[in-house]
Amino acid sequence: MAQIIVTDRSGSQEAIDIRPGTTLMQEISDAGIADLLAICGGVCNCATCHVYVEGDCVDSLPAMSSDEDDLLAFTEHRQANSRLSCQIRMSNELDGLRATIAPED
Repeated sequence: MAQIIVTDRSGSQEAIDIRPGTTLMQEISDAGIADLLAICGGVCNCATCHVYVEGDCVDSLPAMSSDEDDLLAFTEHRQANSRLSCQIRMSNELDGLRATIAPED
C-alpha cells in the first residue's frame, strides 16, 4: 500500500497509508492531524490546508490551478513547493510523498 509522510507544525512525523481517489487534505484530516484546519472543507476557497510538498513524486502532481495560485498568493508563508492539500488527489504514484503543514497565517 502506498504511504505518505506528514510533518505537523511541531515537527512530529506520521506515515499514513493512502486511499487512492481521496485528497491529501482528507488523508491528513482522517489521520487526526489537527494542525490542518481545512476550513472550507476542500473546495479551494481558503488556504487553511496549505502544505509544503517534497519527494521524488512531486513531478507527478497535477499543475496548480489559477484558483489555487491566487489563494496561495495571500499567504506570507508561500514557498516554491507550496500547495493546497485539497487540490492533490491521492494515487499510488504518490507513494513516498512528504507533506509538511505550513505555518498558520
